[in-house]
Amino acid sequence: MELDPALPVLNQTVLTSGPGPFVLLGVPGLQALHVWLSVPVCLLYMAALAGNALLLGLVATDKTLQAPMYQLLGLLAASDLVLATSTVPKALAVLWGLSGEISFAACLAQLFVTHVTFIAESSVLLAMAIDRYVAICQPLRYGALLTQRVVGIVAVAAVTRGACVMAPPVALLQRLPYCGQRELPHTYCEHMGVARLACGDTRPNVWYGLATTLLSPALDLGLIAASYALILRAVCRLPSHGARCKALGTCGAHASVITLFYTPALFSFLAHRFGRHTVPSHIHILLANLYVVVPPALNPVVYGVRTQQIAQRLRYLLRLWWARAVGDVGPERASRGSE
Repeated sequence: MELDPALPVLNQTVLTSGPGPFVLLGVPGLQALHVWLSVPVCLLYMAALAGNALLLGLVATDKTLQAPMYQLLGLLAASDLVLATSTVPKALAVLWGLSGEISFAACLAQLFVTHVTFIAESSVLLAMAIDRYVAICQPLRYGALLTQRVVGIVAVAAVTRGACVMAPPVALLQRLPYCGQRELPHTYCEHMGVARLACGDTRPNVWYGLATTLLSPALDLGLIAASYALILRAVCRLPSHGARCKALGTCGAHASVITLFYTPALFSFLAHRFGRHTVPSHIHILLANLYVVVPPALNPVVYGVRTQQIAQRLRYLLRLWWARAVGDVGPERASRGSE
């Protein structure tokens, strides 16, 4: 291809070879605290890995946990593992000062996987809210409406929805010209964070991102809120005070985790478009890291351990492991003790 002498040399290089590697800067203004910030991120990530792997293993291998409700928990655990693992290892490398560089292709791959997984997890949370609504408000129809086939359709639809939503912005990022700006003030790649490094017109990215925010996570959150409102109305009509308190406690725990999942994410998405000059960048980036590590660490506890049958199976396996480790009792006694 013959270069146009009217173009700047840097732009000619970009047009012929594409954008070079980006440099992730971490949390602007808090570089001196990077090591300290990495401590809770690392601990939460290890908790997310251990909790979700254990929950996913239980649901996948235990024949007593094959009901649709538990399979949806397995989908949630799988989503949490992918969401955290697609972002946190690179974020820790940046915070520890090990490696801030990331190639353009790897950056696009990371933001694609991260956002697809976020949308898929949002879809799973919506399916779980509908599952609870049908179980509480339409119990006689639960077995007919929620089947293993429906769970399979939910899994495929969640991933397909996320991929369809995120394919256009990745294509938009690939067509933008990049004129030498390589420093990305973040711990991982985000759609609008990368778009702002371009020297072309990013308005299509801005408006498409806003539309998808309103039509995917924001819409899901509204439907989840409506489901829980109907559940609470049904719970308040229960004659037993104890049953009401138990149901309200469960709904409250679910609402807390859902709030932690959606609030920082929606704040991050909208701050890129409307609060770029009003929201401090370190607040924005800290919140963007919050939704990829805190909910994955809490979900196994709130949705898994608080579920009676999963908690019973977990206690049984722990007693069995302890019995084999210390050699005091055999598996037979441990099995009899769990019954």
